[in-house]
Order: sequence, then structure tokens, then C-alpha cells
Amino acid sequence: MGSEGEVPLGGRVTAGVVRVGDTVRRPVGPWSDAVDGVLRHLERVGFRGAPRLLGRDERNRQVLEYVPGELGSPAGTYPDAELRQIGAFLADFHRAVAGYVAPEGAVWNRVIPPDRDELLCHHDVAPWNLVRSPRGWVLIDWDTAAPGSRLWELAYAAQTMAGLGPGRPADRAAERLALVVDGYGLDDADRPALARMLGRRARAMYDLLRDGAARGEQPWARIWTEDGSHWRTTADHLDQHVDLWTRALTR
Repeated sequence: MGSEGEVPLGGRVTAGVVRVGDTVRRPVGPWSDAVDGVLRHLERVGFRGAPRLLGRDERNRQVLEYVPGELGSPAGTYPDAELRQIGAFLADFHRAVAGYVAPEGAVWNRVIPPDRDELLCHHDVAPWNLVRSPRGWVLIDWDTAAPGSRLWELAYAAQTMAGLGPGRPADRAAERLALVVDGYGLDDADRPALARMLGRRARAMYDLLRDGAARGEQPWARIWTEDGSHWRTTADHLDQHVDLWTRALTR
């Protein structure tokens, strides 16, 4: 198929991603075979929160189901009830991949090294990748899927979904953080560690953008220009309020 009928997707999507009818076509990378395996696993176990893999097209692009719906609310604007739902959705995903064993030699697109390898993670569970669809929440853009940890993934998801940043009242942000974590059902023993990890995870994003921009790599150079200072101030803010986050999560 040529470019006729291809509609570029707006927003912060990977360059070259287009919609063709009821499908999405993505350029492949060294990690695409590993991502294909993850998506096949999720379909086999009945997890409906990811697009179905439909194979490759004549240009060797990854072909995925197009999921109708709307991208989630901007960070910090989700209603309280949805924050609980998102936490529960993330827990469902982690249960779905708990038994997944990647093939030996699988290549992953690890843009940010996690704290440890525990289970397969999406690594960008954020409003710009979460679709409200007729079948419920659906995560898109799986290119950075790779082994990671529950706390590493939950820290990033909770921070972006709840809107934990210096521009919002910290007490209210702490309440919203607790809604995501309660929805997830995180064990009490892990909650203080999550509170401490919030700033570390945000700073890892800052480091990725800073270093990628220094090397002239896209999309990191563009995002660094747009959001680099946001991630630095957010990481500082999260570190400064660890006690507040801890109290909210262990009340």
C-alpha cells in the first residue's frame, strides 16, 4: 500500500506512525519482534487493554488494531473515580504479564534503565498513551515495552496521571496519588518505597531528555526543548515532599 489512505496520527506519536482504515501502521525497529510477542501474549490471556497485533504489511510495518476513543485527560485532571480505575487497570496489566517469559535473546528498546527486572512493563503509562475506548482503558505505543518493576512503572503512572508537580497544591496531589495506588492495590509494605521512588523516576526522565538532546537524538531533543525544565522541577518537588507522599499512602 502506498501513502494513499494513510492519515498521520497527531500528538506525540512516533515519527511515521499512520492510521490506515481500522489499523495503525508503525515503523519497525530491532525491538519490534519482542513487542509482537508481548502483544500476542496479552491477547492470548484475554487482556483487552492493548491493541491487537495484526502482523506486518508489505512495507514491513507493524500492523495494529486501531482503537477508537479519546486519549485520557491531561495530567492532573482525571476525576477521582478514574484515578482508581487507572490504578486497577495497571494492576490488571501486571497480572496479565506476570507469567510472560520472553524468548532468549529478545531485544528491547530500553530508553530508561529501570530499578530492576521483575516483570514485563510498558514503561510509558501516561495520559498521552491511555485511550478511553468503548471496551475500557487501552494502552497504546508499546515500543518501549521491556522488563522492569511494578514500583518503577507505578511511580511514573501515578505521577503523570495524578498530576504530581509543583504547580498544584501538594496536599491535594497526595490524595490523588493515594487514589491511584489504592486502585492498584499496592501492598502496605511497598508504599514507603514507592513514595521515595517518585522523584527518582521523574529524574530518570529528565536525564533521558538531557542526554538525548546532547546527542541530537529525536524525539528526545524536541521534548527536552519543550519539557526538560518541567521534569527537573517535578523531580525536585517529588523529592521535597517524600514525607507527605508517605503519609498519604500509609494512612
